[in-house]
Amino acid sequence: MAQQANVALTPGFTFEGYRIERQLSVGGFSIVYLATDEEGRQVAIKEYLPASLALRGEGDTRPNVTSEHLPAFRYGMKCFFEEGRALAKLSHPNVVRVLNFFRANDTVYMVMAYEEGRTLQEVIHKHKGKLSEKFIRGVFVRLLNGLREVHTHKLLHLDLKPSNVYLRTDNTPVLIDFGAARQTLASDTPMLKPMYTPGFASPEHYQNRELLGPWSDIYSVGASMYACLAGNAPQAADERLKKDYLVPAMARFEGQFSDQLLETIDWCLCLNHLYRPQSCFALQKALTEAPDPAQLTTKRSSWLSQLMDRFRKNTPR
Repeated sequence: MAQQANVALTPGFTFEGYRIERQLSVGGFSIVYLATDEEGRQVAIKEYLPASLALRGEGDTRPNVTSEHLPAFRYGMKCFFEEGRALAKLSHPNVVRVLNFFRANDTVYMVMAYEEGRTLQEVIHKHKGKLSEKFIRGVFVRLLNGLREVHTHKLLHLDLKPSNVYLRTDNTPVLIDFGAARQTLASDTPMLKPMYTPGFASPEHYQNRELLGPWSDIYSVGASMYACLAGNAPQAADERLKKDYLVPAMARFEGQFSDQLLETIDWCLCLNHLYRPQSCFALQKALTEAPDPAQLTTKRSSWLSQLMDRFRKNTPR
Protein backbone atom coordinates (compact mmCIF):
# COMPACT_ATOMS: atom_id res chain seq x y z
CA MET A 1 0.00 0.00 0.00
CA ALA A 2 1.39 3.39 -0.95
CA GLN A 3 2.00 5.99 1.73
CA GLN A 4 -1.20 7.96 2.29
CA ALA A 5 -2.63 10.71 4.43
CA ASN A 6 -4.98 9.60 7.21
CA VAL A 7 -7.76 11.89 8.36
CA ALA A 8 -7.49 12.81 12.04
CA LEU A 9 -10.35 12.49 14.50
CA THR A 10 -12.35 15.71 14.55
CA PRO A 11 -12.32 18.22 17.46
CA GLY A 12 -15.16 17.42 19.84
CA PHE A 13 -15.04 13.67 19.20
CA THR A 14 -15.46 11.81 22.51
CA PHE A 15 -14.56 8.24 23.45
CA GLU A 16 -13.55 6.34 26.58
CA GLY A 17 -14.01 9.48 28.69
CA TYR A 18 -11.77 11.69 26.55
CA ARG A 19 -12.65 14.60 24.28
CA ILE A 20 -10.43 15.47 21.30
CA GLU A 21 -9.49 19.16 21.21
CA ARG A 22 -7.11 19.28 18.25
CA GLN A 23 -4.36 17.44 16.41
CA LEU A 24 -0.86 18.03 17.79
CA SER A 25 1.25 16.07 15.30
CA VAL A 26 1.12 13.34 12.71
CA GLY A 27 3.73 10.81 11.60
CA GLY A 28 3.94 7.72 9.47
CA PHE A 29 3.04 5.52 12.43
CA SER A 30 0.60 7.53 14.53
CA ILE A 31 -1.41 10.70 15.14
CA VAL A 32 -1.13 12.65 18.41
CA TYR A 33 -3.99 14.74 19.78
CA LEU A 34 -4.53 17.25 22.56
CA ALA A 35 -7.55 16.07 24.55
CA THR A 36 -9.27 16.55 27.88
CA ASP A 37 -10.35 13.86 30.33
CA GLU A 38 -13.60 13.70 32.32
CA GLU A 39 -12.16 16.05 34.94
CA GLY A 40 -11.13 18.64 32.36
CA ARG A 41 -7.39 17.92 32.55
CA GLN A 42 -5.38 18.18 29.36
CA VAL A 43 -3.73 15.02 28.07
CA ALA A 44 -1.95 13.94 24.88
CA ILE A 45 -3.42 10.91 23.11
CA LYS A 46 -1.36 8.92 20.63
CA GLU A 47 -3.36 6.88 18.11
CA TYR A 48 -1.86 3.85 16.37
CA LEU A 49 -2.48 4.46 12.66
CA PRO A 50 0.39 3.41 10.36
CA ALA A 51 -0.14 5.17 7.05
CA SER A 52 1.46 2.34 5.09
CA LEU A 53 -1.09 -0.20 6.35
CA ALA A 54 -4.34 1.61 7.11
CA LEU A 55 -6.48 4.35 5.60
CA ARG A 56 -9.11 6.42 7.39
CA GLY A 57 -11.18 8.74 5.24
CA GLU A 58 -13.22 11.86 5.90
CA GLY A 59 -16.02 11.27 8.40
CA ASP A 60 -14.74 7.84 9.46
CA THR A 61 -13.61 6.87 12.95
CA ARG A 62 -12.28 3.42 12.12
CA PRO A 63 -9.39 2.70 9.75
CA ASN A 64 -9.83 0.64 6.63
CA VAL A 65 -7.26 -2.16 6.44
CA THR A 66 -7.09 -4.56 3.51
CA SER A 67 -6.92 -8.30 4.17
CA GLU A 68 -3.39 -8.25 2.76
CA HIS A 69 -2.18 -5.80 5.41
CA LEU A 70 -4.35 -6.98 8.30
CA PRO A 71 -1.77 -9.37 9.87
CA ALA A 72 0.95 -6.66 9.92
CA PHE A 73 -1.55 -4.07 11.22
CA ARG A 74 -2.67 -6.36 14.04
CA TYR A 75 0.91 -7.26 14.93
CA GLY A 76 1.83 -3.58 15.11
CA MET A 77 -1.26 -2.87 17.19
CA LYS A 78 -0.26 -5.60 19.63
CA CYS A 79 3.25 -4.14 19.87
CA PHE A 80 1.83 -0.64 20.39
CA PHE A 81 -0.41 -1.92 23.18
CA GLU A 82 2.47 -3.75 24.84
CA GLU A 83 4.57 -0.60 24.50
CA GLY A 84 1.89 1.31 26.41
CA ARG A 85 1.80 -1.38 29.07
CA ALA A 86 5.60 -1.23 29.46
CA LEU A 87 5.85 2.57 29.52
CA ALA A 88 2.98 2.84 32.01
CA LYS A 89 5.29 1.12 34.52
CA LEU A 90 7.84 3.93 34.18
CA SER A 91 7.56 6.86 36.55
CA HIS A 92 10.42 9.27 36.01
CA PRO A 93 10.46 13.08 35.66
CA ASN A 94 12.53 12.83 32.45
CA VAL A 95 10.30 10.28 30.70
CA VAL A 96 6.84 11.03 29.34
CA ARG A 97 4.18 9.70 31.73
CA VAL A 98 1.77 7.17 30.24
CA LEU A 99 -1.53 7.47 32.09
CA ASN A 100 -3.71 5.00 30.22
CA PHE A 101 -3.86 2.79 27.13
CA PHE A 102 -6.91 1.16 25.57
CA ARG A 103 -8.47 -0.30 22.43
CA ALA A 104 -11.15 1.63 20.54
CA ASN A 105 -12.19 2.37 16.95
CA ASP A 106 -10.49 -0.86 15.81
CA THR A 107 -7.10 0.46 16.90
CA VAL A 108 -5.14 1.33 20.05
CA TYR A 109 -4.60 4.59 21.97
CA MET A 110 -1.98 5.69 24.49
CA VAL A 111 -2.84 8.53 26.89
CA MET A 112 0.08 10.61 28.14
CA ALA A 113 0.55 13.59 30.43
CA TYR A 114 0.48 16.86 28.48
CA GLU A 115 2.96 19.58 29.40
CA GLU A 116 3.71 23.06 28.11
CA GLY A 117 7.04 23.59 26.40
CA ARG A 118 8.80 23.00 23.11
CA THR A 119 11.08 20.43 21.55
CA LEU A 120 14.86 20.60 21.56
CA GLN A 121 14.63 20.70 17.76
CA GLU A 122 12.66 23.96 17.98
CA VAL A 123 15.31 25.41 20.29
CA ILE A 124 18.12 24.35 17.92
CA HIS A 125 16.28 25.90 14.97
CA LYS A 126 15.64 29.14 16.86
CA HIS A 127 19.27 29.53 17.96
CA LYS A 128 20.71 28.02 14.74
CA GLY A 129 22.75 25.60 16.80
CA LYS A 130 24.47 28.28 18.87
CA LEU A 131 23.63 26.80 22.26
CA SER A 132 25.85 27.19 25.30
CA GLU A 133 27.87 24.32 26.72
CA LYS A 134 26.17 24.81 30.09
CA PHE A 135 22.75 24.40 28.45
CA ILE A 136 23.84 21.30 26.50
CA ARG A 137 25.38 19.59 29.52
CA GLY A 138 22.38 20.46 31.72
CA VAL A 139 19.83 19.08 29.25
CA PHE A 140 21.64 15.86 28.37
CA VAL A 141 22.76 14.90 31.87
CA ARG A 142 19.12 15.04 33.00
CA LEU A 143 17.90 13.38 29.82
CA LEU A 144 20.27 10.49 30.48
CA ASN A 145 18.61 10.02 33.88
CA GLY A 146 15.41 9.23 32.04
CA LEU A 147 17.11 7.06 29.44
CA ARG A 148 18.79 5.07 32.23
CA GLU A 149 15.34 4.31 33.61
CA VAL A 150 14.17 3.17 30.18
CA HIS A 151 17.15 0.85 29.75
CA THR A 152 16.71 -0.50 33.28
CA HIS A 153 13.26 -1.74 32.21
CA LYS A 154 14.80 -3.57 29.22
CA LEU A 155 13.47 -1.06 26.71
CA LEU A 156 15.24 0.87 23.98
CA HIS A 157 14.04 4.16 22.55
CA LEU A 158 15.59 3.71 19.08
CA ASP A 159 14.28 7.01 17.73
CA LEU A 160 16.03 9.47 19.99
CA LYS A 161 16.51 12.84 18.28
CA PRO A 162 16.03 16.54 19.14
CA SER A 163 12.38 16.49 18.02
CA ASN A 164 11.73 13.66 20.53
CA VAL A 165 13.29 15.58 23.42
CA TYR A 166 10.66 17.84 24.94
CA LEU A 167 11.74 20.76 27.10
CA ARG A 168 9.41 22.02 29.78
CA THR A 169 9.28 25.77 30.35
CA ASP A 170 12.12 25.42 32.91
CA ASN A 171 14.21 23.50 30.31
CA THR A 172 13.77 20.18 32.10
CA PRO A 173 14.01 17.53 29.34
CA VAL A 174 11.44 14.79 28.80
CA LEU A 175 11.89 11.81 26.48
CA ILE A 176 8.84 11.47 24.24
CA ASP A 177 7.58 9.40 21.31
CA PHE A 178 8.67 5.88 22.09
CA GLY A 179 7.40 4.67 18.74
CA ALA A 180 10.38 2.35 18.43
CA ALA A 181 10.40 1.18 22.03
CA ARG A 182 8.47 -1.93 21.10
CA GLN A 183 11.84 -3.53 20.31
CA THR A 184 12.92 -4.67 23.78
CA LEU A 185 16.32 -5.90 24.80
CA ALA A 186 14.91 -9.39 25.33
CA SER A 187 12.78 -9.50 22.18
CA ASP A 188 13.40 -11.99 19.40
CA THR A 189 10.13 -11.42 17.58
CA PRO A 190 9.98 -9.93 14.06
CA MET A 191 9.33 -6.20 13.83
CA LEU A 192 7.42 -4.10 11.42
CA LYS A 193 9.42 -1.94 9.04
CA PRO A 194 12.33 -0.47 11.07
CA MET A 195 11.81 3.07 12.34
CA TYR A 196 14.75 5.43 12.45
CA THR A 197 15.77 8.96 11.53
CA PRO A 198 18.83 9.45 9.27
CA GLY A 199 21.58 11.36 11.04
CA PHE A 200 20.46 10.25 14.49
CA ALA A 201 20.12 6.49 13.97
CA SER A 202 23.11 4.28 14.80
CA PRO A 203 24.82 1.99 12.28
CA GLU A 204 23.04 -0.95 13.94
CA HIS A 205 19.69 0.54 12.88
CA TYR A 206 20.63 -0.12 9.26
CA GLN A 207 22.38 -3.47 9.50
CA ASN A 208 23.16 -6.08 12.13
CA ARG A 209 20.06 -5.15 14.11
CA GLU A 210 20.86 -7.98 16.51
CA LEU A 211 23.57 -5.64 17.85
CA LEU A 212 21.04 -3.01 18.96
CA GLY A 213 21.47 -2.09 22.61
CA PRO A 214 21.83 0.86 25.01
CA TRP A 215 24.89 1.95 23.00
CA SER A 216 22.58 2.48 20.01
CA ASP A 217 20.53 5.07 21.92
CA ILE A 218 23.84 6.57 23.08
CA TYR A 219 24.89 7.09 19.44
CA SER A 220 21.64 9.03 19.02
CA VAL A 221 22.42 11.11 22.11
CA GLY A 222 25.81 11.97 20.64
CA ALA A 223 24.21 12.90 17.31
CA SER A 224 21.70 15.10 19.12
CA MET A 225 24.48 16.88 21.01
CA TYR A 226 26.35 17.34 17.71
CA ALA A 227 23.18 18.91 16.26
CA CYS A 228 23.08 21.35 19.19
CA LEU A 229 26.51 22.59 18.07
CA ALA A 230 26.08 22.40 14.30
CA GLY A 231 22.42 23.37 13.97
CA ASN A 232 21.65 20.24 11.94
CA ALA A 233 22.03 16.46 12.02
CA PRO A 234 25.43 14.84 11.39
CA GLN A 235 26.04 12.66 8.34
CA ALA A 236 23.79 9.59 8.35
CA ALA A 237 25.43 6.46 9.74
CA ASP A 238 24.70 4.32 6.68
CA GLU A 239 26.50 6.89 4.51
CA ARG A 240 29.35 7.08 7.02
CA LEU A 241 29.80 3.32 6.68
CA LYS A 242 30.38 3.82 2.93
CA LYS A 243 32.48 7.01 3.11
CA ASP A 244 32.87 8.85 6.38
CA TYR A 245 32.85 12.59 5.76
CA LEU A 246 31.67 13.58 9.22
CA VAL A 247 33.97 16.25 10.64
CA PRO A 248 34.71 15.25 14.25
CA ALA A 249 33.38 17.66 16.84
CA MET A 250 36.95 17.97 18.15
CA ALA A 251 38.02 19.44 14.81
CA ARG A 252 34.92 21.35 13.72
CA PHE A 253 34.24 23.13 17.00
CA GLU A 254 37.76 23.38 18.42
CA GLY A 255 38.11 26.41 20.68
CA GLN A 256 34.35 27.02 20.83
CA PHE A 257 33.61 24.39 23.47
CA SER A 258 35.67 22.44 25.98
CA ASP A 259 37.82 19.63 24.61
CA GLN A 260 36.11 17.26 27.01
CA LEU A 261 32.61 17.94 25.64
CA LEU A 262 33.78 17.63 22.03
CA GLU A 263 35.71 14.46 22.80
CA THR A 264 32.64 12.97 24.51
CA ILE A 265 30.44 13.70 21.49
CA ASP A 266 32.94 12.03 19.15
CA TRP A 267 33.12 9.07 21.53
CA CYS A 268 29.34 8.59 21.26
CA LEU A 269 29.47 8.83 17.46
CA CYS A 270 31.94 5.99 16.96
CA LEU A 271 30.71 3.70 14.18
CA ASN A 272 31.91 0.65 16.11
CA HIS A 273 29.36 0.14 18.89
CA LEU A 274 31.99 -1.46 21.15
CA TYR A 275 33.98 1.78 21.25
CA ARG A 276 31.05 3.93 22.41
CA PRO A 277 29.97 4.44 26.01
CA GLN A 278 28.22 1.18 26.88
CA SER A 279 25.77 2.71 29.34
CA CYS A 280 24.05 5.95 30.19
CA PHE A 281 25.98 6.00 33.44
CA ALA A 282 29.31 5.97 31.60
CA LEU A 283 28.20 8.86 29.41
CA GLN A 284 26.82 10.84 32.36
CA LYS A 285 30.13 10.40 34.13
CA ALA A 286 31.94 11.92 31.15
CA LEU A 287 29.52 14.86 31.03
CA THR A 288 29.66 15.67 34.73
CA GLU A 289 33.25 14.97 35.81
CA ALA A 290 36.05 17.49 35.46
CA PRO A 291 38.22 16.70 32.43
CA ASP A 292 41.25 14.55 33.16
CA PRO A 293 43.05 13.29 30.01
CA ALA A 294 45.05 10.85 32.11
CA GLN A 295 41.86 8.87 32.78
CA LEU A 296 41.25 8.05 29.10
CA THR A 297 41.22 4.31 28.52
CA THR A 298 43.77 2.94 26.05
CA LYS A 299 41.00 1.87 23.65
CA ARG A 300 39.24 5.24 23.77
CA SER A 301 42.46 7.23 23.47
CA SER A 302 43.60 5.08 20.55
CA TRP A 303 40.29 5.50 18.77
CA LEU A 304 40.33 9.28 19.22
CA SER A 305 43.82 9.40 17.75
CA GLN A 306 42.69 7.32 14.75
CA LEU A 307 39.65 9.56 14.34
CA MET A 308 41.73 12.70 14.08
CA ASP A 309 44.23 11.00 11.74
CA ARG A 310 41.39 9.94 9.46
CA PHE A 311 39.98 13.44 9.43
CA ARG A 312 43.36 15.02 8.64
CA LYS A 313 43.90 12.61 5.73
CA ASN A 314 40.46 13.39 4.27
CA THR A 315 40.84 17.14 4.64
CA PRO A 316 42.23 18.90 1.54
CA ARG A 317 45.39 20.87 2.21
